[in-house]
Amino acid sequence: MYLGLDLGTSSVKALLIDDTQAIVGSASAGLTVERPHPGWSEQDPESWISATRTAIGLLAKSHGAELSKLRGIGLSGHMHGATAIDEAGKPIRPCILWNDTRSYAQAALLDADPNFRQLTGNIVFPGFTAPKLKWMEAQESDNFARVSKVLLPKDYLRLWLCGEAISEMSDSSGTSWLDVGKRDWSDDLLAATGLERAQMPALVEGSERGGSLRAELAAELGLPAGIPIAGGAGDNAASACGMGTIGDGHAFASLGTSGVLFAANNRYLPNPDSAVHAFCHALPGTWHQMGVILSATDSLNWLSSVTSSKPAQMTADLGETLVAPGSVMFLPYLSGERTPHNDASIRGSFTGLGHESDRAALTRAVVEGVAFAFRDSLAALAQAGTRLERVTAIGGGSRSIYWLEVLATVLGLPVDIPESGDFGAAFGAARLGLIAAENADPFSVCTAPATQRSINPNRDHAAAFDEAYQRYRALYPAIKGALS
Repeated sequence: MYLGLDLGTSSVKALLIDDTQAIVGSASAGLTVERPHPGWSEQDPESWISATRTAIGLLAKSHGAELSKLRGIGLSGHMHGATAIDEAGKPIRPCILWNDTRSYAQAALLDADPNFRQLTGNIVFPGFTAPKLKWMEAQESDNFARVSKVLLPKDYLRLWLCGEAISEMSDSSGTSWLDVGKRDWSDDLLAATGLERAQMPALVEGSERGGSLRAELAAELGLPAGIPIAGGAGDNAASACGMGTIGDGHAFASLGTSGVLFAANNRYLPNPDSAVHAFCHALPGTWHQMGVILSATDSLNWLSSVTSSKPAQMTADLGETLVAPGSVMFLPYLSGERTPHNDASIRGSFTGLGHESDRAALTRAVVEGVAFAFRDSLAALAQAGTRLERVTAIGGGSRSIYWLEVLATVLGLPVDIPESGDFGAAFGAARLGLIAAENADPFSVCTAPATQRSINPNRDHAAAFDEAYQRYRALYPAIKGALS
C-alpha cells in the first residue's frame, strides 16, 4: 500500500493505493485561509498538521488493515508558500501563501537583478517565495532574524513526518532561489535575499527517498515505522504524475482554484519574457512549463458567493450546447494575474452589462473569460517554444461540459476528458511514494489514464469566439489605464 498526502489550499487529502495503483480509499480534512489585509493570504502551518492527522485518522477508521501494510508515502502541496521556521523547528509566523501579493515591490526589485531570470528561467513573481522573505526582512525584521529554515508547505509536513528539512526540485523551482537548469540552490540568489544555503532544505528528486517516518509518530498514527517518504512534488507536477503528463509535449489544462496550462518537456526551455513558468518536473531529467491564471474556478466561486448560488448549478444551467459569446465580458483578475501580465495590482472587471444581463449571462462571461485567459497562456507557451496539439482537462471546473466546450473552441484544440477516476495531485503523490519505496521505473508507473471523451472545437462558433478574444485582449490595457 502507498499513501499520497496532498496539502491543498482548502483541504488536506489522504489517498491510498495498492501495488496495482488501484485506489483503495481516501479521506480529507478542511483548511481555511486568512486574509487580514487586502492582497494578503495566509495559513497557520500547524493547521496543516491537524488536518493531516484528521485525514489519516479517517482513512484508518475505514481502511486500518490496509494502512498497516503501508510501504511508502508521497507528498504534494500548494507551491511558493513561505513557511519560516525557527531553531526549534516551529513556525515563526503564518505561512504567506501562493496567492498573496503583498511583496510585489520586493518581487520587482529582485526581478530587476538579471541573475534571477538567468538562473531560475522565470520572472520573480510576487507569489514566489523569495520576495516574501524580502518583505519579512523589510516589514518584520525581528521575525526575519529568527529564520533558521525556509520550507515550502508540503515540506513542513515532511518535517513533522520525518524530522528532516528536505525538499525536491519541482516545488523548489517556484522559490526564485533554484538554478532550474542545474537543479540546485543558487548561493548568489540566496545571498541577494539575505539568506544562505544552510537555511534551505536538502534537495532530492521527487521520485527519490526524502526521509523516513518517525517511529513515535508511526505508532501514534498506526503506520509502519521507518517507511520511506518520497521527495514528492508541487501540486501541479504531482497532478502531472497522476495524469501521466511526463512525456515531451503532453499537456493538461487544470480548471482548479487557479488555472494551469501545463506542458511536460524533456529539456529545459526557459523564456521568462513570456511570463511562462519553466520548472523542474518531479522526475529526474525532466522539466515542464506552465501558464498560470490566479483565479479560474475561484472566479466562479466568487460569483456564486455574491449571487447566493451553487457553482455547479450555475454551470449546469448553461446546458451543454455551446452558444456564441454575448455582450458581457469578464476579466478574471480577482487576485492580479501571472501569465501573461505579471501584474499583482490589476483587478477583475465585468464590461458590457445591460438590463438584460441575468445570472446566466454573468456565469457565461466568467466561463468565457477564464477560457480566454487560458488562450493567453497558450500563446505564451508558443512564444516559449512549446506548441500543443491537444490537452487533457482536470480540476473541478472540468466537470462542466459547457466550460470544456468553450475551452476547446477558444484554444482551437481538442480537450480530452479522462476516464472516471481520481488522477490528481494526491494520486500523483502516491505514485511517487510507490516509486521511492520500490525503486520502480517512474515512466512505467506514471502512465496516462484512458480517454473517456474528447471535445473538439466548435467550428460554427470559432469565428465569434476569436472576435470576442480580441475584444478581451483590448480590455486589459484599458482597465490598467483606468486603475493607474
